Amino acid sequence: MPKLTIATRGSKLALAQAGWVASRLKELHPGLEVGMNIIKTTGDKILDVPLAQVGGKGLFVKEIEDALLAGAADLAVHSMKDVPSELPPDLVLGAVAQREDPRDALISPTAVEIKGLPSGARVGTSSLRRQAQILALRPNLEIVPLRGNVDTRLRKLEEEGLDAIILAEAGLSRLGLDTVLRAPIPVEVMLPAVGQGALGLELRANDPATRELIAPLNHPDTAAAVDAERAFLARLEGGCQVPIAGHAVVENNIVKFSGLVADLRGERLVTGGGLAPPAEAAAMGAQVAQEILDGGGREILAEVYGEAPL
Repeated sequence: MPKLTIATRGSKLALAQAGWVASRLKELHPGLEVGMNIIKTTGDKILDVPLAQVGGKGLFVKEIEDALLAGAADLAVHSMKDVPSELPPDLVLGAVAQREDPRDALISPTAVEIKGLPSGARVGTSSLRRQAQILALRPNLEIVPLRGNVDTRLRKLEEEGLDAIILAEAGLSRLGLDTVLRAPIPVEVMLPAVGQGALGLELRANDPATRELIAPLNHPDTAAAVDAERAFLARLEGGCQVPIAGHAVVENNIVKFSGLVADLRGERLVTGGGLAPPAEAAAMGAQVAQEILDGGGREILAEVYGEAPL
């Protein structure tokens, strides 16, 4: 059995996710040797500036994809919310693993929901998506930029006297942080990031052997939902650092999708949704994006990007 090398970021969460994939592959293929190539990405190196100000797409994946293309790894394990909607020509997504809870979570010593925070409360997040939706609900709250890994953000909640922070429920779960008291935020209140909670396994397009090894990890319903979300993002030409949200679920073999574009202050939100069979999930996601663009999203995104409308 050949050796398989996984490229991953070095954060606790990234290593936990890559480790889960490695364990599953070794269960599926006894005797398979799995190694790790830990890579520092641009997003890992720039910690003192909000990601939205850094600009560009693929801040947490480009160097990992470079390693795949160079043959320094056979497989990359990504949080799907970090993966740009367009992959390099010679790379493909070979599998999308079953999704964890996609919701955001409110962590606060004073409230169990955003509406319960006191006026003027300081909420830590560097996500423009979260910022816009928080301010849409509660314009009297103060958003405080918050970067770093999960442990760092949890520490800053106390050290910086914040009233609350928002983290992804999936990350807390994968790290086994069951003792962290938090309240998952319903998707009806805060739409998640595109791909949130899902793991993507990326590999070279000309590597059928690795694709065959990872094929059992693909979860068809999760893959169909993520297809809709990523097609939505692609049509909006957005990345994970803009106020775009999208979430799909598969119920009774129908993909149900909701999407949103907002301005940075949460004063204007344009929403849309659609239904489609799994085979048409991507086309439906793109159609919802077009409807949102035509309904005012185009002007909002032009302001965010500071350029001509899409």
